[in-house]
Amino acid sequence: MLKEVEHWLSTRSWSMTDRPLHKILAAKHRTGQSVSVVLPALNEEATVGDIVAIIRHDLMQQVPLVDEIVVVDSGSTDRTSEVAAAAGARVVHRDDILPRIPAVPGKGEVLWRSLLVTSGDIVAFIDADLKEFSSDFVTGIVGPLLTDPGVDLVKAMYDRPLGGAAGQGGRVTEMMARPLLNMHWPQLAGFVQPLGGEYAARRSLLEQLPFPVGYGIELGMLVDALHLVGLDALAQVDVGVRKHRHQDGQALGRMAAQIYRTAQLRLARGHLIRPSLTQFERGPDGFEPRTYSVDTEERPPMADITEYQSRKVA
Repeated sequence: MLKEVEHWLSTRSWSMTDRPLHKILAAKHRTGQSVSVVLPALNEEATVGDIVAIIRHDLMQQVPLVDEIVVVDSGSTDRTSEVAAAAGARVVHRDDILPRIPAVPGKGEVLWRSLLVTSGDIVAFIDADLKEFSSDFVTGIVGPLLTDPGVDLVKAMYDRPLGGAAGQGGRVTEMMARPLLNMHWPQLAGFVQPLGGEYAARRSLLEQLPFPVGYGIELGMLVDALHLVGLDALAQVDVGVRKHRHQDGQALGRMAAQIYRTAQLRLARGHLIRPSLTQFERGPDGFEPRTYSVDTEERPPMADITEYQSRKVA
C-alpha cells in the first residue's frame, strides 16, 4: 500500500461515532448548508417506504438535518412510487426529468438526473433496497461534509453479510473493482466499499463529474473525483452493517463487465473491440448463449447542461 494511502486511512477514515449528531447539526446551522437525500428506485416497494419513513422521522421531524428526500423512480412496475410518496418522499419519475434527452436504463442515469430535481448543497445517495435501515447511514456520510470544508465526497463502509455469513457480500468489489483500483489507481486502494451505493458529496463536485449511466457509476465517480479534487478531499465512514437484496451470479457478471468498461474508458489505452459479454443458461437443448451489451454510455457534467445552468441563474 502506498504511504499516501496509509496516511489517508489514518486521517480520512472515520466511524460515525466520531461526529455526534449535535455537532453535525451545529455545523449545519453555522454553515447554512442544505442537505438532499436521493433514493434511486426500481421495483423496491418492499423496502423504500421504511427507508424514507426512518429518514423523515429521525432527520427531518426529530432534528432538522435533512431538507428534502427525493425518490427517483426509474420505471417501476410495482407500487414503489406510491409507497415512497405515502412515507413522505417527493417522488419524481426519471423520464420526467430533462425530457429533451431521452432516458436510458441504469442507476447512474437516475443519479445524474436527480441533480436537476434537488436543491441541496450536499447530496446523499442511498440505495432503496436496504433492509434493517438506520438513519446513521445518512448522518455518517453527511457529517464530514458539514464539519470539514476540505472534504468533498464521503463513501460509507460497512460489513456486507451474504447468506448469513459475515463479510462475504460485495463479490463484484472483490473480484473486479478492488483489483482494478489497486492496479491502476492505487491511491484509491484504501476504500473499503468502493462500489457501495451509500455516499454523499458536495453539489459543487457532482455537477462537474461525468456520470456513467449504468453500474460503473460508483467506480467512475471515485476515479474522476480523485483526478478533480485529490485524495485528501475524499473520505469514508464506518456505518456498521449493510443488508440488502443480492443479485444472482449472471447479473453480477454483467455488472462486473460494465465496471471494467468504465475503468477501461478512463485508462485511455486502446479500445474494447467487442464491448459485449456472452453468458450461458441451461435450456431444453442444453446450454444456450445469451449475449449482452456491456458498453456504457456516459452523461456529461451537469454543469454543462443548459437547463441546469438556467436553474442556477434563476
